[in-house]
This record gives sequence, structure tokens and C-alpha cells, in this order.
Amino acid sequence: MNVPSMSPFLFVTDLDNTLVGDDAALNRLNQELASHRQKYNSKIVYATGRSLYLYRLLAEAKSLLIPDALITSVGTEMYFDQKHEKYDVEWAKILSQGWNRAEIVEIASQFPELQSQPKSEQNPFKISYYLAESVATETITRLKKALSENGFIIQLIYRAWQDLDLLPSNGNKGLAVKFLRRRWNISAEKTLVCGDSGNDISMFLGQEKGLIVGNAKPELLQWYETNRNDNLHLAQSNCAGGILEGLKHFSFL
Repeated sequence: MNVPSMSPFLFVTDLDNTLVGDDAALNRLNQELASHRQKYNSKIVYATGRSLYLYRLLAEAKSLLIPDALITSVGTEMYFDQKHEKYDVEWAKILSQGWNRAEIVEIASQFPELQSQPKSEQNPFKISYYLAESVATETITRLKKALSENGFIIQLIYRAWQDLDLLPSNGNKGLAVKFLRRRWNISAEKTLVCGDSGNDISMFLGQEKGLIVGNAKPELLQWYETNRNDNLHLAQSNCAGGILEGLKHFSFL
């Protein structure tokens, strides 16, 4: 029989349609997490594709717990201060390797299909555009080639059939989680990561315990079917209810 954890663990979750989406279940989950953090010094981390501005709107609307660390903009920003006003310098140094924002923007400016997103969605290590689905495949292929020819091997992530993010090669949610584990000296076995979509897959590639909520998107469910293992659990319940299910399944609660 599994015994609930009486020692600290690292809890990392995506926000939209993962932590957030069922207010009643979120309230129950917040109570459990707040209690465990107070008693055992567990760590609560949000890893979201949202910009800092959009995160703040959601945090206020849903009365989210203040996290011990906040990862925004698909892993390209990390904050440890409670007001979330100061980038973590060490993480920024990691992201800066092989990255030159001005040169990358200049290359991308040669593609009229790309329309720059608002300033709130940009940061030093994230360049975001709108790109129509009808021309996305061809444009991304040509852009990758142009970037490679100029010595840039970076991530191009196309989301929601309209959003294209250009990111450093080592800037994603999964690598951010490993960075936090090293900083806090927390083992993979004492770490739970939670997600609902394709941009969460990088968090499920290591030895950390992984929780996929019941309302996960088709691309993540398809990935799960071909990558099943004992470290992954597909919940029956949706959103925060699924997270509670996963915390109990892996005996964190």
C-alpha cells in the first residue's frame, strides 16, 4: 500500500485547462497544496505558455496560490520573487547560449507572412508572430532553413493554428523543471509535473512523475499512447480534479 508523502515534493503544473478549468476542484487542490507546503516545505511552481501580463490577470481572477517559482512564456522566463518583477539571472544566462534576438528578428522580417504579436507577448528570449494556418507549413520550413543558414538552431513552436514562437534551443518547460530540481536539490522521484497539451510534453520526457489531466488535448493523448510508462498517469478527472487524482496516485498526498 502506498503511504502519502510526509516529505517535501516539487509540484509543477501548466495553468490553462490543467490547473484552471474547474473552480471547485481548484479550491480543494489549493487547500491541499497550501497545507503540504506549510507543513513540509513543498514547492509549488506554475509553468505556463502565458506571458507575465496574462499570468497576472489569471492569478487574480482565479485566486491562485503564490508560487515558489513562476515559469512563463513557454519556459523563457523564470521568477522567484513574489512580485515576479525580476528575471532569474542564472536561467537567462542558460537561454542566451546561441541566441541573438536582434539578428533572428531581422531574418524573420524577410517573411511577410509573419505578423508580430503585441509587445506583451514578447520578451528577450521569445519572439512571437501570428501565422495563418494555410501558409504555416511552407513558411516554417523556409524560416528554419534561413535561420540555419545563418547559424541559428532554435525552436519554432506553432500553436493553436495561429501562433508561432521562436525560442532558444534550451528554453522549454522540461529543461526549466530540471533547472529547478538542481537548484532546490529535489529528486525526480519527488517531482510531479502536470499538463494537458503538446507544449507540456517536454516535462514528461525525464524521470519525473507525470500527470496528464483527463481533458488533455488529442496531441498529448496520442503521445501518451505511444509512450506509456509507470511514471505517467492519465487521470479520469479533468483539470484540478485530475491533478488531485495524480497526487494521490503517486502518493504525494
